[in-house]
Amino acid sequence: QVQVVESGGGLVQAGGSLRLSCAASGRTFSSYAVGWFRQAPGKEREFVAAISRSGGNIGYADSVKGRFTISRDNAKKTIFLQMNSLKPEDTAVYYCAAENTVYSSTYYRDASEYDYWGQGTQVTVSS
Repeated sequence: QVQVVESGGGLVQAGGSLRLSCAASGRTFSSYAVGWFRQAPGKEREFVAAISRSGGNIGYADSVKGRFTISRDNAKKTIFLQMNSLKPEDTAVYYCAAENTVYSSTYYRDASEYDYWGQGTQVTVSS
């Protein structure tokens, strides 16, 4: 099993940047695909970005492509989400999720694929 804890959220002006971190526990973190999701008030949780266990395959939601970058450091058991050119519509609680997979190149866009979730970190972008 793995536990994940998000950090790095905060308040930023439109056009600014934030870097979220997802710190994981467990000896086999390198066996987990990881995704970032977000949920704004009154809206459903939505996919943001995901990365395969090897880091070789990455996917983004169209709404963040070109602005957000996901990466991982398996030695440090940490996933990062660099968010640039932030917009007010990026305001949400951001969640990190992990799923054990035997496939090194697989990542998941569907939240139901993930078994392990963090508590979330609030990102607020002011206009």
